[in-house]
Amino acid sequence: MTSTDSPARGDSATGEARPVPWLNSSGSPSRVAARGSRRRRLPHLVAGALLVVLCVGGAVWWTTSTQDRVPVLALALAKPVQLGHVLTPADLRSIDVYAAPGVALIPADRVASVLGRPMATSLGAGALLTPDAVGTAAIPAAGRAVVGVVVKPGQAPPELAAGAPVTVVVTAATAAGAAATGQVPGTSWRATVVGVGPAGTDQSTVVSLDLDTVGASQLAQVPAGQLTLVMQAAGGER
Repeated sequence: MTSTDSPARGDSATGEARPVPWLNSSGSPSRVAARGSRRRRLPHLVAGALLVVLCVGGAVWWTTSTQDRVPVLALALAKPVQLGHVLTPADLRSIDVYAAPGVALIPADRVASVLGRPMATSLGAGALLTPDAVGTAAIPAAGRAVVGVVVKPGQAPPELAAGAPVTVVVTAATAAGAAATGQVPGTSWRATVVGVGPAGTDQSTVVSLDLDTVGASQLAQVPAGQLTLVMQAAGGER
C-alpha cells in the first residue's frame, strides 16, 4: 500500500535527514541564528530607551515652564490704544503667559494701579502691558518731534494705525507755497504714526507723526491737502 505521508520537516524527499536552518548538524540551536535574533532585538531596545528619555525630558520641561507662568495684564481691544488714552476696566483682561526672568510685566492683581492712567505710548490690541507703557509719554524722544498732518480720503491707506512706518510725500504745491516753504512735489520724509483720529469737521483725518525735529519743522509748513502718506513695511528705517 502506497503511503501518502509527506516528508517530515528536516527530512528530504528520499528520507534522508537534513539540518533545519535554525539547527546545526547535531540538532542543537544554531549560534548564528541566535546572534541574528539578538541583533534584531537591539534596535528595538535602543528606540524604546530613547522614547523613555524623550518622554521624561518633555514632562520635566512642561512642569518647569508651567511653574514659571504668572497672570499678567494684557490689552484686550478691538482696535489699537493710542498715546494718551485713559485706561478703563473694559480695556484690560487677564491672561496667563510665560514670564521669563527680567521681563517687566504687570500682575493681574495690580489692575487698580493702572486704571484711570493715560497710555505713554500706542499699543496694538492684545499687546502685553508693561510699567513703562503707562504714565508720562515716552515720546517724542530726544532729537525728535511729533507733528500732526491733515489728510483727505485717498491720501492715506485706511489701514493706517499707530506704530506704522510711513513715507510722507508732497504731491501738490502752489507756486506761492513752494516759494514760501521750499517744499516742491516729490519732497518726502520718513516717519512713524503715533495716532490717527478724525478731523471733526469733514471726512479728513488727523495723523500724528513722529520724526526728526528738522523734518517735523519742514512738514509743518506744508499746507493741508498737499500730502500723501505711504505705508511702509514694518521694521524699516524711520
